[in-house]
Amino acid sequence: MKKIILASSSPRRKKLLKQLGIPFEIVHSDYVEDMTIRKPRKELAQYLALEKGMAVARKYKNAIIISADTFVCLGKKIIGKPRDGKEAIAHLKALSGRFHTVVSGIAVIDMQAEKHYIATEETRVKIKTLSEKEIKAYVATKEPLDKAGAYAIQGLGGALVEEVDGDYFNVIGLPLSKLSILLKKVGIHIY
Repeated sequence: MKKIILASSSPRRKKLLKQLGIPFEIVHSDYVEDMTIRKPRKELAQYLALEKGMAVARKYKNAIIISADTFVCLGKKIIGKPRDGKEAIAHLKALSGRFHTVVSGIAVIDMQAEKHYIATEETRVKIKTLSEKEIKAYVATKEPLDKAGAYAIQGLGGALVEEVDGDYFNVIGLPLSKLSILLKKVGIHIY
C-alpha cells in the first residue's frame, strides 16, 4: 500500500482523518496561503488545498497526499484565521446573529499515477446573537485564534452555534464524506 500523508499540521484534521481508520503520516506543508487571490470561493478553496498538497507531494514519488483548506464567507467577504484577539472580536461581531458559509477545498494527490482529485464542500452555519461580553470572554480563552471565522464548533465555540445546515465535519475542517469519495478514486476504500 502506498504511504498516505496528511499535508496539514492541524490537530483537528489529524483527529478527523484518524476516524476513517486508515494509516497515515503527517507532513506540514510550507505553502503560504494567499487569501487575496481573486477567484470564486469554491475555486479558491480548491486552489489553496491543491497548492498545500503539492508543496508536500513534490517530495514523494509513491505516496497519496491529502490536503485541505477551510475559510468562512460572510456574503462575499472571506474570513480566515484572525491575526490576533482584536481581529477575532471583530470577526465574531460580524458573524453574531447571522448565517455564514464554511467553505473547504480538499485535494487527494496520487504521485505515482500523476493524478489529483479536488472537491469543495460548503456548510451554512448560524451563530447566535452574542453580547460583547460573551465575545470577549470567548476570545479570552484563546480558542478562536487559529480557527477560520474565529470559532471552533468542536470546542467551546460549539455553544455559539445556533444552526448547522450541511456537513458538520466540514465546519471542523475536513469533510469526511467528500474525502472518502476522493480516496476511492485512488484505490483507498474506507469500508
